Amino acid sequence: RNKSRSRKTSTLVALTTLLLPVLAQDSKRGFAYVGNAHEADNNLITSSRTPLKWYYNWAPSPPPQVPSQNLEFVPLIHGLDEASSDSISRQLSALPDSSTHLLSFNEPDGTTESGGSSISPEDAAKAYIEHIAKFREGEGGGRKWKISHPSVTGSGNGLEWLKDFNASCYDIDEENGCPTDFVAAHWYGAFDGLASWLGTLDEFYNANGSREGDDKLKIWVTELALPQQDEQMTVQMMNSTLPYLDGLDYVERYAWFGAFREGDANEWTGDGVALFDDDGGLTELGALYLGGEQNGFAEGQKGEGE
Repeated sequence: RNKSRSRKTSTLVALTTLLLPVLAQDSKRGFAYVGNAHEADNNLITSSRTPLKWYYNWAPSPPPQVPSQNLEFVPLIHGLDEASSDSISRQLSALPDSSTHLLSFNEPDGTTESGGSSISPEDAAKAYIEHIAKFREGEGGGRKWKISHPSVTGSGNGLEWLKDFNASCYDIDEENGCPTDFVAAHWYGAFDGLASWLGTLDEFYNANGSREGDDKLKIWVTELALPQQDEQMTVQMMNSTLPYLDGLDYVERYAWFGAFREGDANEWTGDGVALFDDDGGLTELGALYLGGEQNGFAEGQKGEGE
């Protein structure tokens, strides 16, 4: 039994050594900020020791509660009203130079009650071309942004919406469609479903198109979690997911949905997704997402502040 444990420990150390350069230098990892008001939690996940390199909050401006000196903030244009607003250009221009990527239309195939933007593919295509595509050329935002196609739900409805959206784009602009630099994806579910969904999106945008080599679109998984499961099952899912996403060349970034305390989780996700317990200590999941002991993070660890 002790020999078996020793072999497992040796294997873990070897894997940890291999993963260190990825976490320290080329991390894809970020977080979706849903309003954690605890200073200590925010200080911990944004410290220079974490592998987290970016974050967003479903809005075009960053939240004041998050110390962002070590992270890139990624703005998001949530829906049609925001896209056509006179203030959107000013908000984007006010962001630091480290902000270079722009997300568009959150779950347009979903309902507003569930956090989606509820936009038809035809209306989304029209608004994208009229109000969003211009930011790629430096018009209105003060810089040339890299912009994403809308992030649909990880479902058959989401795929059909994307197909209709792309068709509508080329109906409006036969030559250019809706130009994009990357694709944003959401996934709530088990690891095998995530792998299948990402493969489907890669096939739709890359394998079935004319894109080759460096022209192939990268995918960002901007919402990721295993809802309504206990911590043990969620940790198992994360243990499979992190090395898979880190090693997948067409996945450029990803963000776990759960940078909050257990009591702040919504009923649909359940508290198994939370990175913090109700006392502000890291859950086992939280310590794992921050890189574990090799990065100086352990279960129960708290940040500095209130």
